[in-house]
Amino acid sequence: MVLKKISLFFLVSILFVFSQCRDAQPKKEENKNKDKQTGNKNAFTSPPGYDLNKPVILNLRTELDEISGLAFYPKDTSVFGITDEHGWLYKIHLTGNFPIEKWKFSKGQDYEDLVLLDSTFYILASNGELAAFKFIPNKPLIPRMYSLSIEGKNEFETLYHDNASGKLVMICKDCEGDNKKTVTAYSFDPATQTFSDTPFFILNADEIAEQLGEHKIKFKPSAACINPLTNELYIISSVNKALVIADTKGNVKSVHPLDPKIYKQPEGITFTPSGSLIISNEAADVGAANLLIFKYKSTVK
Repeated sequence: MVLKKISLFFLVSILFVFSQCRDAQPKKEENKNKDKQTGNKNAFTSPPGYDLNKPVILNLRTELDEISGLAFYPKDTSVFGITDEHGWLYKIHLTGNFPIEKWKFSKGQDYEDLVLLDSTFYILASNGELAAFKFIPNKPLIPRMYSLSIEGKNEFETLYHDNASGKLVMICKDCEGDNKKTVTAYSFDPATQTFSDTPFFILNADEIAEQLGEHKIKFKPSAACINPLTNELYIISSVNKALVIADTKGNVKSVHPLDPKIYKQPEGITFTPSGSLIISNEAADVGAANLLIFKYKSTVK
């Protein structure tokens, strides 16, 4: 009789522990989502060397309210940028009291990102077209146009240069061939001036969702750039309010939720050669557009 009572006690204890373990994960995920909604900074992590919650902020004038892509220019510590729809290339100096410069390269289209490579600017339109041009003294900017031929309705916002392959890579924001589990990247070879027929890589959106504590998400990249110090691919998403870090083959390594109070509409990203991170924020009808600057701090002691 005593033995039966002891056995019953252990059985009840085991069932209680099991039920607590089973309930722990949902509560943890619920708390994580609550932290994001209330702006708890403990929920907003950062990759090694950066504090994404403490940027140096450079406010921009009204003309740049819809600033999208960015490209750092080391010769005079400036960034080149574009805005949606207007066909202007801007130069913004980060040091000194210099005026913003601008040049007209198009009558207008939905432009999203840019890369400066070997003195040639490559500008990405949302439909997958690339405009390429160089500065020629005393002559208008006349871009050469290249089109990606894939079936269906497709939208892009992300263009970056992959040093290892020498290719320009554009990542789908919303492509007909993708589903909620996949995000495809395509490449353009500047040497041959041709697009590849096969994907450069395919991102696994389920891995991103899992690290964000979500069941499923439709991941929509806004901009990307390779960190020159770590050779990791940094992909920012305005829609998902997240920074995804992957290897150059698109394998997800970490995901960092972004504080919407700081990142109201991040649409551009670039690095300095020393590893400082620069992110552009559209105005999004809330104050001024700005540049968020994060100096890299080595974690090696």
